Amino acid sequence: MKRFLSTKEVAEYLNINEKMVYSLVSDKGLPATKVTGKWLFPRHLVDQWIDAHTLNYPESKSILPRYQGLLIITGSNDILLDKTIALFNTLYNEHLAVFANLGSMGGLRALRQHLCHIASSHLLQENEAEYNFDFALKELDKIPAVVNFCKREQGILIQKDNPKDITGIADLARPGTRIVNRALGTGTRLLLDHELKKAKISTGKIDGYHHEVHRHLDVGLEILSGRADAGPGIRAVAAMLDIGFLPLRWERYDLLISKERFFDEGIQKFLGLLQEDDFRQLVNTSYGYDLQLSGKMVYPGSPVEE
Repeated sequence: MKRFLSTKEVAEYLNINEKMVYSLVSDKGLPATKVTGKWLFPRHLVDQWIDAHTLNYPESKSILPRYQGLLIITGSNDILLDKTIALFNTLYNEHLAVFANLGSMGGLRALRQHLCHIASSHLLQENEAEYNFDFALKELDKIPAVVNFCKREQGILIQKDNPKDITGIADLARPGTRIVNRALGTGTRLLLDHELKKAKISTGKIDGYHHEVHRHLDVGLEILSGRADAGPGIRAVAAMLDIGFLPLRWERYDLLISKERFFDEGIQKFLGLLQEDDFRQLVNTSYGYDLQLSGKMVYPGSPVEE
């Protein structure tokens, strides 16, 4: 099987005309790269793009087994969440929490398929005033229980001392500037695409737009190494790696739980940990976090601070 598709081949693959392919590249983020003046489309990334834009998956017939000490969390990755899982495993020897980094949309799909107990997500809705509920309703056909884990500051990670003089989203399309990006289906990628759309910037004009990594920390490491000049990420990574940061917004980072499993022992222990001093002390060495809503149920219309 060919690794790369031509414009004609990807048009046939998607059953659209070739002109529509260019529109999907510029407006919808269809993964593509230009080699010797011709567009090439990595087949595996095209498949990921289709998966990320698919609605109304068939309902899974499987049921998550009765809780027996293994707590499964999937979705969007976060430094503070990693520390909290480690703390949980230290405090509760009879339980084990594990995490799968699938991105926010991947977490919702795992929740729908009964593959996890908790999905972590920070999907910004079109109105810019709410998170996760519309996406959960489309993916799950019902609103799950939503508990805030934290608020965190999202922005653009840049090299220390900002040698490329990047001051905003528009500068990412400037010639000579190369970015690193997060994968499709992540809330961070969604936020970047949202900001680019607002600024009327075509993704095809951004060098490195399709260079994807899986974690916030990976974005920071690409910038620290000099392989990229900028990339979307959270302030905590900039603080950890001592690189630059341009803030975009404070976002709500939530834990989504099916109401049928909400009172499972492991879930309740994990949520209870968010009220403990041991958890809140984890933030002392991190930056860009706000725990004002942490551990509290949130509903459509809950206040969001910028």
